[in-house]
Amino acid sequence: MEEKKQTQEEIVKMFNDIAKTYDLANRILSMGIDKTWRRKACNLAYSFYGKSNLEKIVDVACGTGDLMIDWENIAKTNGIEVEQIVGVDPSVGMMEVGKTKIPHRTFIEAGAQNMPLEDQSVDFISISYGIRNVVQRQQGLEEFARVLKKDGLCVILEFTKNEKDDFSAKLSKFYLHKIMPHIGGLVSKNKDAYTYLPESIENFITTEQLCSEMRSVGLEPIFIKGYSMDISTTIIARKI
Repeated sequence: MEEKKQTQEEIVKMFNDIAKTYDLANRILSMGIDKTWRRKACNLAYSFYGKSNLEKIVDVACGTGDLMIDWENIAKTNGIEVEQIVGVDPSVGMMEVGKTKIPHRTFIEAGAQNMPLEDQSVDFISISYGIRNVVQRQQGLEEFARVLKKDGLCVILEFTKNEKDDFSAKLSKFYLHKIMPHIGGLVSKNKDAYTYLPESIENFITTEQLCSEMRSVGLEPIFIKGYSMDISTTIIARKI
């Protein structure tokens, strides 16, 4: 609904407000399975790229740094050297939590659509469960393409809109709209935030539409897969 659309500033404030309880709420609401989705994406990206030394990975809407930690740990497991892992987020509150978890990594306060990074300087750019919160999404995707090296990878994990009407789709919608706001609100003391999140999923575009937008800026999807009744979708695209 039109009146429920949020400005970028309102979205950032919301994440600042729930930053301290965000990790706990996430683990409870996803029953920890979000960790599995992230790690699978990291392993796939390293495999597709096929290099043992990477100059820079940038995680956009990095939040409290979970995916940054996965990039680091999975690189070590696979004998891959990554010189820099950088987190970018407009929410200072979320990044403050992230800095306590990985103090040796760099965090930059910036939006996806305007990053202080050089052209073609990044091997991987990732964003997990954040692209739907980028109000200027087209500019964000253009920025991803700008900073990626040729053949670099863009890794997106997101709760994309599910237009199916089967049992699993109905079950996931029931959970998102009826269960999530209550549990998230109880943990965070901010029910509005966890009411916004399922609404943002419902108002978001489909996987096919997101892939089309990526292609329009020169990011060609090479891997697309839905997980857990298509609740979460992973898209890995190569800059052409």
